[in-house]
Amino acid sequence: MWKWEAEGQPKAVVAIVHNAYEHHSRYAWFIQKLRNHGFHVVMGDLPGHGAQATKSFHDEKFNTYVQYVRKLLDVGIADGLPLFVVGHGLGSTLVMRVLQREKIECAGVVLSSPWLQLHHHPPKYSSVLTKLTSTSMKMNHDISIEMLTRNDDLYMETREDPHYSSMVSASWYRELQSFMKTVLQHEGVIQDVPVLLHAAGEDIITDVEVARLWLMNQKLSELQYKKWKRMYHDVYQEVERDEVFLYTEAFMHAVLRSLGYVV
Repeated sequence: MWKWEAEGQPKAVVAIVHNAYEHHSRYAWFIQKLRNHGFHVVMGDLPGHGAQATKSFHDEKFNTYVQYVRKLLDVGIADGLPLFVVGHGLGSTLVMRVLQREKIECAGVVLSSPWLQLHHHPPKYSSVLTKLTSTSMKMNHDISIEMLTRNDDLYMETREDPHYSSMVSASWYRELQSFMKTVLQHEGVIQDVPVLLHAAGEDIITDVEVARLWLMNQKLSELQYKKWKRMYHDVYQEVERDEVFLYTEAFMHAVLRSLGYVV
């Protein structure tokens, strides 16, 4: 895990949990924006992701992801500043699961494009084979950069990224389906913390309506839902990412003011 300190007096800490298949370097722009606006940032790579990956495919156990998120939050809390937790894609789902299982010391939560029910699956024949063959069988979830963002400035960078891989084992993909179902069907609600949910209007990876209904069922005192028209799955990578940042910052500022902080 890494920590980037705010430029100037810090007002809060932001802990970021990235999506499946990617790594923290894809958030360089977002991290710098947060630092420029007075936030410390803590982030790392999920187990088996990024430069630390020892395999060309993912077969990590999901409990190792959850344990990683807990450790990340511990690092974020250590500064004694208000903590905001930001999750994207599968990272959002992992944050949801931690919130379902325990209370965490955080000022607010920002979720984007949660994986609760996927639109995009591995090729149909592979999905069928996962039920019939060895769990060691490998398949490509086949999520390309063009499916994630309309920002063509990032296309070449991602195509040449040796640490981005959507290859998975059959057992990993089955556990993903089980994990999403567990979060979606969990009895009870999460702790009552302010939550902002970003959804992409043109998301072909995940069902944003399922995520919206999940949020509405949490009976939170404070929640915001923003659906971004025309955007693809990776809202923090999109052409309009400055607008997404400003919306996110406004949410965090409102929470800080409600806690008695001068922003």
